[in-house]
Amino acid sequence: MTGGSGEVPRSFSGTSSVQPRRSPCARGPVPEEHCPAFTNEELQVFQKKGVKTVSSLNPEVLSVFVPPFICKEDSQMIGANCATLSKARRRSLRKRRERPRADPGKGLPGDPQGLDSEDAGIPNDVDLLALPQLCFPGGLCVASEPKEDHVHFLVLTDVCGNRTHGVVAQFYRPLHDEYCFYNGQGPREPSGWTGTAGCFVPFAVCVVSRWPYYGALKDCLSCLLTHLKLCKDFEVDDHIKDFAAKLSLIPSPPPGPLHLIVNMKPLQVVFPSRADPESPVVDLDLHLPFLCFKPEKVLQILACLLTEQRVVLFSSDWALLTLVAECFLALLQPLQWQHTFVPILSGQMLDFVMAPTSFLMGCHLDHLGEVSQEADGLVLVNIDCGSVTCSRSLSSDVTIPDLPLLAAQTFIQRVQGLQLHRELELAHLGASTDLHEGRERQRAWQQRLNGQIQGIALQLLVSIFREVKNHLNYEHRVFNSEEFLKTRAPGDQQFYKQVLDTYMFHSFLKARLSRRMDAFAQVDLSTQSEEDRLHGVPASPCRPTVEKTVLRKLSPLHAAHRRMVVSMPNLRDIPAPELPPRNASLRKMDPADHPCGRAVLDVASRSVCTFKIPEIHFPLVGQCVQTYYSDFVSLLSRAMGSLAPDSSVLLARYVYLRGLVHLMQGKLLSALLDFQNLYKTDVRLFPADLVKRTVEALSGPERAQAERTPELRRLISEVTDRPREAAEPDGHVKNFELPRKHLLLDDFVQRVQEAGIATDASVIHRLFEALTVGHQKQIDPETFKDFYTCWKETEAEAQAAALPLAVTEHLDKNECVYKLSSSVKTNRGVGKIAMTQKRLFLLTEGRSGYVEISTFRNIEEVRSTTVTFLLLRIPTLKIKTVSRKEVFEANLKAECELWHLMVKEMWAGKKLADDHKDPQYVQQALTNALLMDAVVGTLQTPAATYAASKLSYFDKMKNEMPMAVPQTTSETLKHKINPSAGETFPQAIDVLLYTPGHLDPAEKVEDAHPKLWCALSEGKVIVFDASSWSVYQHCFKVGTSKVNCMLMAEPGQVWVGSEDSVIYIINTHSMSCNKQLTDHRASVTDLIGPDGSKAPSEVYSCSSDGTVLAWNVSTLRVTSRFQLPGRRLSSISLHDGRLWCCTGQGIVVVTTSGFLRQELRVEGDLKGPHTSFLGFQLMPEEQLWAVCAGRGEVGVWSTRDLSQSPRWVPLQGCAEVTCMIRVKRQIWVGARGLSQEKPKGKIYVIDAERKAVEKELVAHADTVTTLCSAEDRYVLSGSGREEGKIAIWKVE
Repeated sequence: MTGGSGEVPRSFSGTSSVQPRRSPCARGPVPEEHCPAFTNEELQVFQKKGVKTVSSLNPEVLSVFVPPFICKEDSQMIGANCATLSKARRRSLRKRRERPRADPGKGLPGDPQGLDSEDAGIPNDVDLLALPQLCFPGGLCVASEPKEDHVHFLVLTDVCGNRTHGVVAQFYRPLHDEYCFYNGQGPREPSGWTGTAGCFVPFAVCVVSRWPYYGALKDCLSCLLTHLKLCKDFEVDDHIKDFAAKLSLIPSPPPGPLHLIVNMKPLQVVFPSRADPESPVVDLDLHLPFLCFKPEKVLQILACLLTEQRVVLFSSDWALLTLVAECFLALLQPLQWQHTFVPILSGQMLDFVMAPTSFLMGCHLDHLGEVSQEADGLVLVNIDCGSVTCSRSLSSDVTIPDLPLLAAQTFIQRVQGLQLHRELELAHLGASTDLHEGRERQRAWQQRLNGQIQGIALQLLVSIFREVKNHLNYEHRVFNSEEFLKTRAPGDQQFYKQVLDTYMFHSFLKARLSRRMDAFAQVDLSTQSEEDRLHGVPASPCRPTVEKTVLRKLSPLHAAHRRMVVSMPNLRDIPAPELPPRNASLRKMDPADHPCGRAVLDVASRSVCTFKIPEIHFPLVGQCVQTYYSDFVSLLSRAMGSLAPDSSVLLARYVYLRGLVHLMQGKLLSALLDFQNLYKTDVRLFPADLVKRTVEALSGPERAQAERTPELRRLISEVTDRPREAAEPDGHVKNFELPRKHLLLDDFVQRVQEAGIATDASVIHRLFEALTVGHQKQIDPETFKDFYTCWKETEAEAQAAALPLAVTEHLDKNECVYKLSSSVKTNRGVGKIAMTQKRLFLLTEGRSGYVEISTFRNIEEVRSTTVTFLLLRIPTLKIKTVSRKEVFEANLKAECELWHLMVKEMWAGKKLADDHKDPQYVQQALTNALLMDAVVGTLQTPAATYAASKLSYFDKMKNEMPMAVPQTTSETLKHKINPSAGETFPQAIDVLLYTPGHLDPAEKVEDAHPKLWCALSEGKVIVFDASSWSVYQHCFKVGTSKVNCMLMAEPGQVWVGSEDSVIYIINTHSMSCNKQLTDHRASVTDLIGPDGSKAPSEVYSCSSDGTVLAWNVSTLRVTSRFQLPGRRLSSISLHDGRLWCCTGQGIVVVTTSGFLRQELRVEGDLKGPHTSFLGFQLMPEEQLWAVCAGRGEVGVWSTRDLSQSPRWVPLQGCAEVTCMIRVKRQIWVGARGLSQEKPKGKIYVIDAERKAVEKELVAHADTVTTLCSAEDRYVLSGSGREEGKIAIWKVE
């Protein structure tokens, strides 16, 4: 089945038939190991037939059949355009010693170029010289009686690494002297060959496919063999040609929940689809490895593949070699094996195992001893007995590393809960009397089991590699492998060291750094803890929280894991944790019986539909093919018409298939219309390369007709007028390394960001100043190394702090210990001072206890002083709190000045956080404090404390520039969040949208919370859980242009209007963007629905060129359209059944059909060189509130008569109005203005009745760019790129 770039996906790539032939005497003797030997039975057969001498037989390719299979004259009837869409291919190729004479009466169909068959090409990626050996990998066996049919499977790889897949069926036919067994002509026989009538000679039919449809093609070949056994020799070729022609008319099913059914007589064969475009076809029984190997052995083999060993599989069954190998590769998904993959080696190919690079190969069990003796450094997997061993190694012993203990034990427990034997499930059911019903039950059972196995394997990979993301720097594409390895247990180090050097892991890193939402990312997101979900982006100073520490201690598996970490020299002596008893009865275990067995992900839990393609009638001439295509289109259209309105997933698959069939019919415009509709159903299916070639193949009249069709005009412009965007490369991945040369400021900033120490450029600039105090403004490699070492040592010390339960019960579950002092004497006991992001406490010595010092919020004063002891003056830190009269004193000695700086910085950060309702100030203060500690540890000079004071940013801000928050602002402001957390620079908030919760009863509880949708630059969208203001969905992309507007069109959809003229539709359940509306020709500026709380059934959109479209939400079709000529539309509003349109030069009132009713123009007092309307709001009291560019006031007009002069509401200190919304009886206006003689983002709250400003709110350091309402209870404001934060305000 093909599906390459620009080709129509077909059902197969080619079919070949292979027969044995005797080795020509002229070539001399063939080496023994390269020719099949004859058995005694075969010798007796030849002796009976008068054969005096027996020479070896080699297989020979008889025919190769490839699409298309339409006669030359018929292809002209369909249209010459089809020929330009695919490469000229031949229908059949004859491997004969003499070129057959062409029969004018029996011309070969399917040759549109009129080429002679010997001049035509053969299927790509298929080596006809090697194919016969692979079709008979065990050699030829001439028999005196027929033998049972055999099927095995091939994987063919070209020089570029592209794989094609083959299914081979071997069958025996009697060889009669009086019959010709190939197209009426007997093969030429060399001298010495006598009659062999009565012998049974093996034949093989091989179907080659781009996709691994092993099960489906096996069923197809089984149906073919039933016909071949009944036909005469001279009819065999015609049957195979008809079979190949039938396969060529079967399209490959598109990714998604639609499988195709083909009637191959007597079986109904199912061609399964891929789960999604990123996933491979799985037409396998994935439980085969678990029937052949114990779970522990399965883990060993997976470890070998993950570490890219040289692996050879052995079995006495050729079919199992490929099937088991493919199963293991499927368990690795989405990781991909990128090395040599040859699951079947014939006897002549055994030298392949001597290759020095990584590979996965398969041999017959008979060669196990030979391979193990001759080749060294191999992992030998015996499928028949379920063993995994290593061959001898001349250099060093081959070691199979163990997978991480916790992940391995969980995997074993989950596998033991699987039901691998269908017989147990069928025991209570009656026997099926219908063949098709029985096969359907088998498929459903296998699909469920495959989904469970894929889920278990995915969870294994997530357990192994989940924490990789904590050591990635996305901006600079850096992975800190050294720090990642330090976090692994010693018992797991060997495995990770080998994995980190593999191509497979490198590709995995590229996918993670590109934020690809593949199966791994989805499972990681769905199985992460509540704490990880709430804290989305890891904090730069990374520490384990109290909750994680407690859970780790309570886990029995972790206890054993810690023992392995501590007792490194005696790893082999430590027994593994006791597991639940093995499922010896083979009955399904309840996952709830053991904790690690819970939450087994079922990848294939999706419901799957089937579509039966029409019957294919013979003879295969143009008329029959056209009838088949017409029936196909008719059935697809009928299926589309019977779908429910919300069945867009299935609709997309039907539309895709209909487009392919139209293309094969030569109806190019119909095909393009279908492909265009994929934007509205599932854009992931859009075949970009195929559409491009189709557009290029349009004739002049067809092109003109397409240009007159609005739906196709944009599609053609995307393909031809605009240069196609090159596919974004995955990019390189760097491993973090310490610098080897002096660093200037810019280089230093990048290195610190790559190390994951800090991301904010301004913070790193201050760090640079601290490390270069009194020196040349550059950092030498030794200084950077010392600084990095100090930072990591402090981090390790805090992570290793063993807090007893008596201490952790006093802390919040999300608190982390960031800094521990040395053991000091205090007025409350002896111990270590511990600092979290919330408090200071004393970890007393001896029997560890908790003594509260103070929370940062309750600190009243911090002083560094000295106390006299004998003749010594000991530096002492004094902390006075609001709640206690007693002052805390600690004799910190040399650490005193550092702790003084750190505590004051944290105190100032907490005060700013409380004043501005912004918890990020605490995180920033914490980073500053820890950087101070690293600077002092690095410099170790008397001036080190002074250098560290350069990082005391918030403390200086509090003392030098008091930032008093106005009382009104403080009372109204509830919270602030930062969507750019973890980024190098803040990003502007372009659009905000609040969606209420509990919209769909089918949603999970955690998914039914209200959401805040935040659009950042370049089409980035972040979703927050509005119940906790935590990140719900990390940044995903809707195009690459600026987002202008967002709207919840219905409970399951959020529409996003973009600067690139596309409306993107986000599925709120799957958080995916697979639909696009492309009817606009200019940037989409606004989206609105009807007034009221109900979800809109119709949505209006407008674009900057003056176009207004009305959409049916269910069908995504345009119900009406009109254009305001010569006007630039910026926003629209629906009021009393009429559309109010802001056009810059005026506000226009039109009907929903576009007829003008009223107009407010910029004239009179409004007129100016740069004056234009920026936005407006409508009040129920027939009032129009509008703002104009260049005016710091809001105008109020009566909607009854827009010609009347407005009433102006002045906005004091306003330099520019940017946005406005209506909330209850108030108008909220976002602007840029001055506060305390500094430019600030300001919000004016205007009472609509009194037409006066009630509140003036100041909480943004940059212009207020957008406003949105949350159920009229809260207003959310976003600011520009200088600050890039969101403020939540209470509405009164």
